[in-house]
Amino acid sequence: MNRLNLRLFSRPLSKQNGEALASQWMECVGHLLITPEVMSMGQYDHHFAISCYQHSVFVSFVSFCIARRMGWDVRAAARAGLLHDLYLYQPWDQNCHPGNQCIDHPLFALMNARTLCPDLTDEEQNAIATHMWPLAFHMPRSSVAAAVTIADKVCATVEILSGCRIAVIRKLLPATVPV
Repeated sequence: MNRLNLRLFSRPLSKQNGEALASQWMECVGHLLITPEVMSMGQYDHHFAISCYQHSVFVSFVSFCIARRMGWDVRAAARAGLLHDLYLYQPWDQNCHPGNQCIDHPLFALMNARTLCPDLTDEEQNAIATHMWPLAFHMPRSSVAAAVTIADKVCATVEILSGCRIAVIRKLLPATVPV
C-alpha cells in the first residue's frame, strides 16, 4: 500500500517541526496520558487491531493539528480528541451498553471524561458527545467539536484503509507521540 498522506498541512512536516508540534500537543494532554483511565483504554478494542487508546491518541493529535491550522482552541481540541472514546468497555459486549454502540459510546465517554476531568469546558463536552455525528443524534456546536468530529472520521478511515496496522499510524505521527 502506498504511504498515506493526511494533507493536514500545506507542506509535509519536517522532523523538527513534527517534534515541535508533538511537544505542544503533549503540553495539552501529557497529564491525561498517564492517568489509569486513559492508559486502560489500551485494553479495549476499537478498529480490529487498533486499540481504543491508539485511536484516541491519533484523533487527539489530528484534532490538535486541525485546531492549530484553523486558529481554534488547540488545548480543548487535543483534550476532547483524547477523551472522545473513553467508554471503558469492550464495544462488542452487549452487557456493557444498552443498544447501538455508535449511539451509546459517546455518552459513556462523556460521563467518564467528566469524572476524570471535572474542569471540562462546554466545548470539550460537546465535542465528546457529538463526535459520532451524523450517525448519532447530537450535532457539533463548536469549532472544537467540528475538529474532533472531522479528526475521528479521518483517523477511522486511515485505520481501516491501512488494514488496521499500527505501523502505518506510527509513520503518520511524530516519533514522540506515544501511540
